[in-house]
Amino acid sequence: MTFKLMKLASQSQLSSWLPSIHPQVWIFAIGRFFSEVGTGFTLFYAPIFFVNEVGLSATAVGLALGSASISGIVGRIVGGSLADSGEWGRRRTLLLATAISAIGSLVLAATNNFTILVIGSLISGLGIGFYWPAAEAVVADASQIDNRRETFAIARLADNLGLAIGIVLAGFLIAIIGSYRWLFVIDAISFLVFFGVVYVGINETEQQQMEESEKTQHFASWMTVLSVDAKRLVVRHRRFLVYIAVNIFFTIYISQIHSTLPLYFKNFVIKSTTEGFAQTTISVLFAWHLVLAIICQLPVTSALKRCSHTFALTVSAILWAIGFGLIWVSGIAPSHNLVWVALALGVFAVAIVSYTPSAASLVTELAPENKRGLYFSINALCWSVGSFIGHPLGGWALDQPRIITDSFWLGFSLSVAIVVVILQYLNRILAD
Repeated sequence: MTFKLMKLASQSQLSSWLPSIHPQVWIFAIGRFFSEVGTGFTLFYAPIFFVNEVGLSATAVGLALGSASISGIVGRIVGGSLADSGEWGRRRTLLLATAISAIGSLVLAATNNFTILVIGSLISGLGIGFYWPAAEAVVADASQIDNRRETFAIARLADNLGLAIGIVLAGFLIAIIGSYRWLFVIDAISFLVFFGVVYVGINETEQQQMEESEKTQHFASWMTVLSVDAKRLVVRHRRFLVYIAVNIFFTIYISQIHSTLPLYFKNFVIKSTTEGFAQTTISVLFAWHLVLAIICQLPVTSALKRCSHTFALTVSAILWAIGFGLIWVSGIAPSHNLVWVALALGVFAVAIVSYTPSAASLVTELAPENKRGLYFSINALCWSVGSFIGHPLGGWALDQPRIITDSFWLGFSLSVAIVVVILQYLNRILAD
């Protein structure tokens, strides 16, 4: 009897942590997990490879990686419209996205100069652009108002778990074979696995049927969201547009983790040693970052569920300020640099898990059901803009004198004040 009671109590606790999630979300999360394992092989090591092995400058690599944002903008515009189309839909858009991404990874594996790097980045950016609007729309379609944040949290949990495993495996693989190129080949294979999961396990989600006139005017819908009354200077959907403005800041911050920080840790002299962090140390640091994100994802989402979206985003912004401040300290501190970096990446982990579910949930609530692909497409454009600004900006900072590079992180920390002000304004107009 005692055992049965304990079992029932355990099941009750589990159900409170894992609310009722649509089966398609779990299948989709499995596919995202495998894809992100491959992404983990390349995400943090790509800038190190292109600078230290291919021989390009940090600025050139930043510009090349930032070029993915150009094709990403095209992909997000087209992908969002296709995802909403009754003739094409979410599933076919996802299949197209994974196929293009696999090709992009293979091109990056063959990179030996700046031109090929740009070509590979453009192809990868196009694939990512097609992917995100459809992916977010699939999760949104399968969620309910009372479990929306948890549903998006499950998807992000799969992403982070895959990334963590990929980073650790990549560190071992580099130590064994000493070749970065195979990391991109493995990434391509992971996209093909994701293609198979989507093809076999994902059904087209139910969507409101569009009128015939809408089917031939997918892109005209963009003007509905972004149109301006010139006479009164009143922007329609201003709540969404204000959110977009603040979201660009968050995506610029996240781009620094993916491109600038790994190279900063690897190549910049840490004052207490004679060289930057070893490859294995960087692998462990980013694995720690993602493991903490995995551990905190559901508890943080549950804790912030009782708060408004703007409050959750404000919490995330403040954590970003603290994290960048810790990175700045790690660059100027005479000792314990590794400790400061570990603390910073830990803070960044909590900042990201505070941000992603609330941001996606807010977009879902602001978007009409038959325009979710479009709204998530515009939301995904923030990532293109953030990368387009963040990658070259970070590369430029790393090519400057040490005092400018270190101050770069402090500047990001201070910029959070702007984010908080915009969020307070957003909170006010959401309440109107």
